[in-house]
Amino acid sequence: MGHDAHRWSTFRGQRTLVVAARTVTSTVRALETLPSLLRDDSRVTVVFAYDPTSAFNAGVLDLLRDTGCRVMPWEQLGHTAPDLILSASENIDVPEGDCPVLVLPHGVGFQKLVPDSRSPHDRLSGVVKDSLLDTGRAWLAVSHPAQEEQLLAAHPKAAGRTLLVGDPCFDELVGSRPHRETYREAMGVAEHQRLVMVSSTWGPTSLLASHPELLPRLLAQLPCDEYRVGAIVHPNVWSAHGAWQIRTLQAAALDAGLLLMPTVHAWRPGLVAADLLIGDHGSVTLYGASAGTPLLLAAFGRDAVPGTAVHHLAAVAPRLNAHKDLRRQVEDVAREHTPQRYAAVAEHAFAESGHALARLRTAVYRLLKLSEPPSPPPSPLALPVPDPPASPVTSWQVSTGVTGDGEELTVTVCRFPAAVSAHDAAVSAHDAALPRSPVSFTHLACTDDERDHRLAESASVLIRRRPASTAIGALRWIEDTLARLPGSLLAASGVHGNRCLVGLRDGRTVEVTATGPALDPGLPAAVVYACLRAGLRLNGTLVTLRIGDLRDEDVILRLRPARPTG
Repeated sequence: MGHDAHRWSTFRGQRTLVVAARTVTSTVRALETLPSLLRDDSRVTVVFAYDPTSAFNAGVLDLLRDTGCRVMPWEQLGHTAPDLILSASENIDVPEGDCPVLVLPHGVGFQKLVPDSRSPHDRLSGVVKDSLLDTGRAWLAVSHPAQEEQLLAAHPKAAGRTLLVGDPCFDELVGSRPHRETYREAMGVAEHQRLVMVSSTWGPTSLLASHPELLPRLLAQLPCDEYRVGAIVHPNVWSAHGAWQIRTLQAAALDAGLLLMPTVHAWRPGLVAADLLIGDHGSVTLYGASAGTPLLLAAFGRDAVPGTAVHHLAAVAPRLNAHKDLRRQVEDVAREHTPQRYAAVAEHAFAESGHALARLRTAVYRLLKLSEPPSPPPSPLALPVPDPPASPVTSWQVSTGVTGDGEELTVTVCRFPAAVSAHDAAVSAHDAALPRSPVSFTHLACTDDERDHRLAESASVLIRRRPASTAIGALRWIEDTLARLPGSLLAASGVHGNRCLVGLRDGRTVEVTATGPALDPGLPAAVVYACLRAGLRLNGTLVTLRIGDLRDEDVILRLRPARPTG
């Protein structure tokens, strides 16, 4: 970008586009949008200018460097002559000049009041300063005509400075629905599980601020064989508090298998993968509900602007009572939801659906005073597949109920991560998950990679994480494990071939064979534990394994010959 940059450049662009990078949120929006607009066009040189003045600037430089962007200091912008400045942050101080400034929304419209960094008051998010509007250089992209009406009512100087383009992010979310199962598989969500995604914006009225214990409480009340729980946390929370602080505050939830979506890009496929959304007045909640996902509102702040789409959503969405039975509320809203429930809300938030990228490309090239490339107008691409965002659960509180006898034996198993067992309502949730039966038991089960020695030493059931390649290897592991941890009652190891060997403290070994799909070894181990505690026969027994309300699987128990001693 220097005065003699042409001496060192390989690509000789005809126009220079500068992206103002001020916050992670706004920078991500530009990074997600520009590649489709400028694809294969060497006429446009793109440089990112880093503006360090935001309270949420932490992580911006790392993001730009990790993405491979060419970055220049903000002060250098005043000594250059760009042809267009583009930003998804309205709160930028652009240097004097005559090049146009295109401001993209980094959320959905002007629906939130935020602190003004230049005064002790609040301001309307998304609106550029009057001083920039006075220059006639600013152009504001909007996704719906209602946003233009709202903007003109609040800031008359914006008259004639808006561009109706639609919302590229919403188009991508809707267009990626056919790939939903791929995203779920990549995230480790099984076909038979329901993914509950929790979304929190930032600030004192957000979901996380209002209910900081909601994530571990959800994990304590939703059986982990039937549900997965994820979280989408606004980038401003990550920037203001840091990843270390967030992970420390949610340590129990993370140990319980929380799918904490990375702050950049991955939230979008995570939202598409969700079966149900618990949210607040942030844009992610509006995106999810508008795309057809069942919703529970857990918080709704006074900083949400009346008359906007998110306020219309709040008027029709059911509210979550964080102090009552969470599982029942989740099941009720999932059962009662219809795909068109929030169609009117979406119509109030998003116009030109499916055409946002094409309209935005036209606007960018018109401001650059270039003809559009001969390639077809861009259309929404399927979102990339995310990396697995969770660590495996290593310990469970397991509740089992035994009904019937003889040839009609059923064992119901309901597992909850032990890491969140201290959170309220967990015990009652365990009891509610089981059928009414006088024969029920609870035990602690741990895998062999459980890091908390106190849990491992207290566990009644020990489970090998990786299946053994042979029965001999499984038996050797069982013997060693029972000798090392004398407080346990049994140890279980999967064996390749859809079998599980469960060794008892008295020396007997039960071979459990599933007639259906391969099972997590913790489930057949729970069946053997329940039958052992109930005094039932362990040899030649056919058991219906009922995994909560999820599904039934048939398993067969057979005693293997006793292990030799001495």
